Amino acid sequence: MIAAKKHGFFKNYGSILLLLGGILAGSVFGLLFKNEVKFVKPLGDIFLNLLFTAVIPLVFFAIASAIAHIDRSQRLGRLFMLMIAVFIATVLVAAILTILAVKLFPIHQSLVNDPAFTADLREQDIGQQITGLISTGEFYELLSRGHMLALILFSVLTGFAALRSGEAGSAFRAFLKSGDEVMQQLLMLVMKVAPLGLGAYFAYQAAVFGPQLFGTYARSLALYYGFGTFYFVVLFSVYAFIGGGAAGISRYWRNNLLPGLTAIGTCSSIAVIPANLEAARKMGIPEHIGNMVVPLGATLHKDGSSISSIVKIAVVFAMFGKSFSGADTLLLALGITVIVSIVEGGIPNGGYIGELLVISVYGFPPAALPAVMIVGTLVDPLATLLNATGDTVAGMMIARIGAGKTVKTAELHLKNGI
Repeated sequence: MIAAKKHGFFKNYGSILLLLGGILAGSVFGLLFKNEVKFVKPLGDIFLNLLFTAVIPLVFFAIASAIAHIDRSQRLGRLFMLMIAVFIATVLVAAILTILAVKLFPIHQSLVNDPAFTADLREQDIGQQITGLISTGEFYELLSRGHMLALILFSVLTGFAALRSGEAGSAFRAFLKSGDEVMQQLLMLVMKVAPLGLGAYFAYQAAVFGPQLFGTYARSLALYYGFGTFYFVVLFSVYAFIGGGAAGISRYWRNNLLPGLTAIGTCSSIAVIPANLEAARKMGIPEHIGNMVVPLGATLHKDGSSISSIVKIAVVFAMFGKSFSGADTLLLALGITVIVSIVEGGIPNGGYIGELLVISVYGFPPAALPAVMIVGTLVDPLATLLNATGDTVAGMMIARIGAGKTVKTAELHLKNGI
C-alpha cells in the first residue's frame, strides 16, 4: 500500500521534481563555478530554441483541430453562453485582484547587469500595438514566436473554416487531428530534456546574478501562495454564497474536500473530473448543468492560471526593471489571462504557451522565458487546486442564475436521499 502511494506520488510529481532538481543543481553549479558556466550555457540555449520551434506548430494544430472537430449538431444554447460568461467573469476577477495584490506587495527586483536583461522593449502607440498583436503582413511571419497572438487568431479562423467546409474538408480535418497528435508527442520529447536545459540556463543566471536572482522567485512565490490561498478561501466562499446563499457556502466546502485533495495529489484538472462530478451532485447542481460545466471547465476555466499569469508578468517586468503599470499594459495583461485560460487546457504543458505569449506580446527577449517557466512550475500545485475546484463553485452560480428553481429541487432531492 505504501509502495503504491509512493509510486503514485512520483508518477504525478516526478516531472516537477526532476525539473526542480535540474534547476537546483544548475544553480549550485553556477554559484560555485562561475568561470565554467560558459561551457554549459549553450545547452540551455539549445533547449529554449527547441521549445520555441516546437510550440509554434503545436499551437496551430491544437487550436485549429479542436475547433474543426466541434459537433455541429450541438447548438450553443443560453446555458452554454451563461457558462462561458461566468468562466470569463471569474477569470477576470482573479486577474484584477491579483493586479491589486501586486500593487500592494510589489516584486522589487531588477536584474540589469546583463545585456539580455537590458534589451529595448517595443515602444509603439496603442493602435500600432493592437495591429501588430493580432495580425501580420506576411504569412511566414505567423511562424515567429513574436506573433503568437496573431497565430492563435489565425488558428481559430482556420479551425472554423475547416468546420464549415463539410465533407470537402474532411481530409484537412484529419490532417489537423493527426498533426495535433504528432506535435503533442514532439513537445513531450522536448520537455524530457527540460531538467538538463533549464539547469544549464540557471547555472548561467546564478553565476551572473548571484543570490539576488532567488530573491525574485521567493517574493513571487510568497505573493502567489499568499494571495492564492486568500482567493481559494474567501472568493470561493463568495461565489458559493452567490450560488446558494449561506447554505451554499456550507454545501460547497462540505463536499469540496475530495476534489481538493485529488487536485493536489495529481496536479491535473482532468484527473479531478470524476470527483468534481460527484461533488457537483452533492452540492445540489442539476445533473445536466454539472455534466456540462465540470468537463468543459477542466479545459476552459482556470482561475489559478489567471492568477499565475499576472504574477509571471509582474516577475518579468520586475526583472527587466520595467514598471508594471499603465492602462494599456494592464488591459493587455487581462487579455492574456483570458486567452491563456482557454488555450492552455487542451495542450500538454499548456502553461508554457501562456509564458511564450507573455514574452512575445510585451516584446521581451528569450531570456525572460526561464524565469516565468520556473514560477509556473513552482505554483503548479496551488494553481491546479484553484483551477479544478473552481469548476464546481462556478457550476453553483450558473445553476442559480440560469435555473434557480431546479437548484432548489435538487437540494430537496439530496435531503430526501433521492
